[in-house]
Amino acid sequence: MRCYLINKLFLFLFLLFVFQAGAQRYGLVEQSFGHLKGYVLFAPLETRETYLINKCGEVVHQWHSHYKPGQSAYLLANGDLLRTANDSNMAFVSGGGRIEWYDWNNDLKWSFVLSDSLKCLHHDIFPMPNGNILALLWEKKSRAEAVAQGRNPELLGKYIWNEKIIEIKPKGKSGAEIVWYWDVWENLVQDFDAALPNYGKIIEHPDKINLNFAASKNEDWLHFNALSYNAKNEEVLISNRNFSEFFIVKHSTKSKSPATENTGILYRWGNAIAYIPNTPIQPKLFSQHSPVWISDGKTHAQHIMVFNNGNTRPGKLYSSVDIVLPKKKEDNTYLMEPDLQPVWRYCDTTEQFFYSKNVSNAQMLDKGHVFICQGASGRFFELDEKKNIVWQYVNPMYAKGTLKQGEINETNRVFRAMFYDAKYKGLKHKKLKAIRRLEADPQIVNCIPGSE
Repeated sequence: MRCYLINKLFLFLFLLFVFQAGAQRYGLVEQSFGHLKGYVLFAPLETRETYLINKCGEVVHQWHSHYKPGQSAYLLANGDLLRTANDSNMAFVSGGGRIEWYDWNNDLKWSFVLSDSLKCLHHDIFPMPNGNILALLWEKKSRAEAVAQGRNPELLGKYIWNEKIIEIKPKGKSGAEIVWYWDVWENLVQDFDAALPNYGKIIEHPDKINLNFAASKNEDWLHFNALSYNAKNEEVLISNRNFSEFFIVKHSTKSKSPATENTGILYRWGNAIAYIPNTPIQPKLFSQHSPVWISDGKTHAQHIMVFNNGNTRPGKLYSSVDIVLPKKKEDNTYLMEPDLQPVWRYCDTTEQFFYSKNVSNAQMLDKGHVFICQGASGRFFELDEKKNIVWQYVNPMYAKGTLKQGEINETNRVFRAMFYDAKYKGLKHKKLKAIRRLEADPQIVNCIPGSE
């Protein structure tokens, strides 16, 4: 699977000409017959608003917070909004610290803060079927704690950030109970200090995380940026951006509370050198975001779809959306296949340069359609089953308001956008009348609502 590259300078000059000529740059940019009817939820990273738009690019609902997103947001099955919020006490953190739960009327039902000098919620959450919430948590470890685990002191500053996955059970209007967790610090291997219990050959422990891999004096050593949950298999999928890998770990709350899983990594894919030192197998992922299981009833059900950002890809940079199928052995354990190839890929570097150096996500829809958020440029688009673009929208909102059609600005970023089918349970009996368009001077006035 290849993407054909074009000259970036030529592309930039071409796009600049188009934008200066007054063409539609923001808001609804493109639509064709065949795009699916539904709604798109997104929270621009530089604003305090969360928008729900229809496929005509019209706002049908909106929520306001006192905080910028920190970074993801979800529309729940009852129509409530669950979002992260940027309320962090840690100077280096780009966003996080708080989770907010709003009802349809923008009334705050629950607001939970977990942010201090030693720990902070960050990046992503995931609503579970039982009403609980999975969340990513940074934990500060001192230099001494890291050395005691086998970190090479030459790769350390004053401290390092550990990653933890926690399951939160909301209580009251601001309380919570942590009922389960999975901790990187309890699943380490290292080959630096033979005197420590976690010493071993890295290649013999693919179920553990090499404490000295991809190591530098950057405190944010791992940078988990997304997680999702598979209720069918009771598993959690984690994106480890700095390793260019995703992990699958087991989830259970059947033991003591808070329950912890020390079963290690069940499956990993994306960068074989992270657990097979000196391997000639080339990386498959490059600083990826938002791996998710494709749900039953969709094309490629129970496969994993991931936005492969590509900002560390050798040669010229481009993004891709990849779908892979992890295989299992007869005993139902995962088969590690470090050279596993995607069964489906989308990338486009010819017509409209497809590249997002960070953020972003992709989602499998009905009929084999795919919804993609090219987050760094705030661009959302829908592909049909033949990979043709049938709908396209660009977020016009940024910190200072609304971008003008001729402007080029990188502050309209969106961490993730979510598509919700018109028949989604959370939208039933909700008033979805068009309020307004966000963009100035819209060029497309004859809207095609979309097909079922």
